[in-house]
Amino acid sequence: MLNLSLISILIGLVLSNKDESISPVRIADFIMQNLINTTYDYRVRPYVVDLNEERKPVEVTVNVYLRSISNIDFVNMQYSLQITFRESWIDPRLSYEYMKSSEREELPDYIVLSRLSNTEMIWMPDTFFVNEKQAHRHVIDAPNMLIRVHRDGRVLFSERISLVLSCPMYLEKYPMDIQTCLMDFASYAYTTDDLVYHWKTENPIQFHVALKSSLPSFSLENVETASCSSKTNTGEYSCLRTIFKLERQFSYYLLQVYIPSTLLVIVSWVSFWLDRGAVPARVTLGVTTLLSMTTQAGAINQKLPPVSYIKAIDIWTAVCLSFIFGAVLEYAYVSYLGSILQIKKVSKQKGCEKHSSTYPPDITQNALTPESEALIVEKSKRKPIWGLQKIWYEMQYEADSAKMIDIWSRFLFPSAFTIFNVFYWVWYALI
Repeated sequence: MLNLSLISILIGLVLSNKDESISPVRIADFIMQNLINTTYDYRVRPYVVDLNEERKPVEVTVNVYLRSISNIDFVNMQYSLQITFRESWIDPRLSYEYMKSSEREELPDYIVLSRLSNTEMIWMPDTFFVNEKQAHRHVIDAPNMLIRVHRDGRVLFSERISLVLSCPMYLEKYPMDIQTCLMDFASYAYTTDDLVYHWKTENPIQFHVALKSSLPSFSLENVETASCSSKTNTGEYSCLRTIFKLERQFSYYLLQVYIPSTLLVIVSWVSFWLDRGAVPARVTLGVTTLLSMTTQAGAINQKLPPVSYIKAIDIWTAVCLSFIFGAVLEYAYVSYLGSILQIKKVSKQKGCEKHSSTYPPDITQNALTPESEALIVEKSKRKPIWGLQKIWYEMQYEADSAKMIDIWSRFLFPSAFTIFNVFYWVWYALI
């Protein structure tokens, strides 16, 4: 009935203008005014049948043009996205290719609708983004929206949208982590009996040329497409999913976190080379590096969400704090041990003075024994010491037990920190 009335009106239009050609603009205007506004009910989904004349769901083909990804917020577990969202489906009620006239070649291939009010003139899928927190359409200076109605009734709907989507992030390897963020969209009211989404066969996801520059702290490693249909109490709903693989750029954290903290640990080792009598220098050095490292660790954690698991950056800061605090404790023990040795030395000197004042000196006391003479001869025959062995010998020459702790610390602390670095970077960066 609809087709007969449309054809009769079109024939009348042609007969009344037989001396004039019908322009594509007038044909488009005719279709809009006489087809959609009079007999078309946009609240009813298209009636689609298969080859067996059995009713089937409307198939919506989806294509996404990715414009930018920004503001990846791992504190609030969300990220911002700007896309051009395109949907395509067939509505047989909007087909006008059956129009037969001598002016058929002038029928437009498609009709363009570009106003927001036109979305309530034709039926459209009730698509919503499942993990959306905030979203808005762009309407400056005109609605960034496009609707094309083709001859065969195929409708293309395209609009530019800005979204803030939730993205649960797992920070065990932060800041060497790779995050997986999703963009899910589905039909809100129509079940799979009425509507089914499909990805476009070729290039379902397209990228803007400036996409890389919109990610200052991340790099987009990969984009995948999948389906995420779900069943609820009201039925099964079609859903499509876009998977973004985002790898964090490590250079910022290397320059701002790892290198400064490593330098603080190395500076704390300077106290091992200072004399234990330089109390102000060693105490100031240890306390200053400890406070600096504590401040840096606090600044790092202030930018991170409170999670129940240990992150890679937590292990690094904890170990650096431990090494610096260990250097402070090392000096405390060396100072304590040196004080005890000094007390024993003073007591021994007082005892010797008392003994010498009581008994006259023995002339033969300083005489060399045969064993001492043999030891002196043996040492004179030894080869001279060079290289690291000489340095080690000179460092421990006339060193007491407190001095030996400082000497051993000069090698043990750097060696232990180097071993930790090997295990840390192999585990988090390579595995």
